[in-house]
Amino acid sequence: MRTVRPKRSFRFAIWSLISSTVSIWSILAVTNWFGHSLLIGSFGATAVLLFAVPEAPLSQPRNLIGGHMISATIAVILVATLGTNFFTIGFSVGLSIFVMYLTHTLHPPGGATALIGVLGGVGVDFILFPVFIGVMILLVNALLVNNFVHHRKYPVVWF
Repeated sequence: MRTVRPKRSFRFAIWSLISSTVSIWSILAVTNWFGHSLLIGSFGATAVLLFAVPEAPLSQPRNLIGGHMISATIAVILVATLGTNFFTIGFSVGLSIFVMYLTHTLHPPGGATALIGVLGGVGVDFILFPVFIGVMILLVNALLVNNFVHHRKYPVVWF
């Protein structure tokens, strides 16, 4: 059985290209200004959600902020208490999913944030730099660019 896929909008695709590129550049610009790296790999996946499917439940601000912050906090706690090892590397992702699920803050890139944190052996500053500041930059960009054109609206719901 063959599935019929909906037609894609070239205009939407171009706007996704532009908005995601500018958003990552924004993080890099602030990185250069602060002199502290604010870019982590999970922000690339977040950009996919915010700028390709801004109406999706997992793209909404509660999920964006909550998912990354919960996962960053879990990474910091695991590194501080158990270190970086076979157990904590896998457990960071599983525990992040568990807590995000229970708090209605599922954001798939959050699992990557936890993994990045444990692999990097991060300290408590990881929660603020790069995670919170980077997430806020992405959120501001999503609010600006997704509401700049008439074919998008973001967010659908805040909380």
